[in-house]
Amino acid sequence: MQKILIVEDEKAISGVLQSILHDELPNYEFVIAEDGLEGLKQIEKEDFALVVSDIKMPKLSGTELLKQALQLKPDTTFVMISGHADIDTAVDCLKVGAYDFISKPIDINRLITSVKNALDKRILQKSNQNLKVENTTLKKKVNKKYQMIGESPALKKIQDMIEKVAASDARVLITGPNGAGKELVAHAIHAQSDRSKGPMIEVNCAAIPSELIESELFGHVKGSFTGAIKDKQGKFELANNGTIFLDEIGDMTLVAQAKVLRALQESKVSPVGSDKEIRVDVRILAATNKNMKHEIETGKFREDLYHRLSVIEIYVPPLDERKEDIKMLVQHFSKIISEEHGTVQKDFDEEAIRSLENFKWTGNIRELRNVVERLIILGSNPVSAEDVASFVRK
Repeated sequence: MQKILIVEDEKAISGVLQSILHDELPNYEFVIAEDGLEGLKQIEKEDFALVVSDIKMPKLSGTELLKQALQLKPDTTFVMISGHADIDTAVDCLKVGAYDFISKPIDINRLITSVKNALDKRILQKSNQNLKVENTTLKKKVNKKYQMIGESPALKKIQDMIEKVAASDARVLITGPNGAGKELVAHAIHAQSDRSKGPMIEVNCAAIPSELIESELFGHVKGSFTGAIKDKQGKFELANNGTIFLDEIGDMTLVAQAKVLRALQESKVSPVGSDKEIRVDVRILAATNKNMKHEIETGKFREDLYHRLSVIEIYVPPLDERKEDIKMLVQHFSKIISEEHGTVQKDFDEEAIRSLENFKWTGNIRELRNVVERLIILGSNPVSAEDVASFVRK
């Protein structure tokens, strides 16, 4: 149960205050302090949801109590009361950090309203603090999920490019085979950019039916097609002031390509079924596993859009071209997979690592992660070369 501290040197008044407030706030416990010094000792010992304090008291005045208490615990909420009030005292208390100031004789309705509002404000502040902590924790988890693990020259080259391009708003085309880590590169660019406080919206162009991709990217208005039962914001609008990541851009239809090109040229989008134009400020990152020159030659991808998207091109090599990173990746995956399963982390002996380094990783890092998970579940501790031979078929 949360507590409210009443600091008042006149017992009759403190008793009346406690009785009135307890009727209004039955879920709170009340503590009485008979002077400012005792009140300060109580605040040192525990946290109070609210302090209601007189101003003129022996040993330590309410004004001094307010100052010293806020130095100890800056989040403490005070409502000050005094029969000797003047405007200067009120202003001083509010400047120091009191929530409110009430003069004697006390208006009971005003006191109750002030106390309830002060408690509501504290609850809101605590909620916002908790939300900030949760957001920080979530960001750490997200950053951990998108860590780029390894020390190979190939990875260091990518990291150097990310550091250089992140500070700009240049469009980046990320190429490389499936499972190599193109998504990690996109997230790293966004996280290191000035847009990191804005949203990062991901669109898997290959997973959206061709007839719906325009609606997904640019939104639609109610009734614009069958199933459009209400207005919908598109991904470009949702990514405003942030980054949009167009994954598998090579699978986008030519019609959608034309609209994306227009959005890049004019920084505007039009929802399906609407003449309205919406201005957007979005950085575009795109990724593909296809040979874009071949796609252009065969008429499947617009050359003008390709040149717009590939101001900077970052190639993410397959795992077979950076096998020196396999040991670090295995250790990393072992740690996070063990945490996910709630089990003790397993080690991999050197022979097991060498066995994994000798495989051809057609599925790249994504395949390696799946193999590590299988070995953690089925293998011994430490995981041995015999475990690899038994549970991994290549």
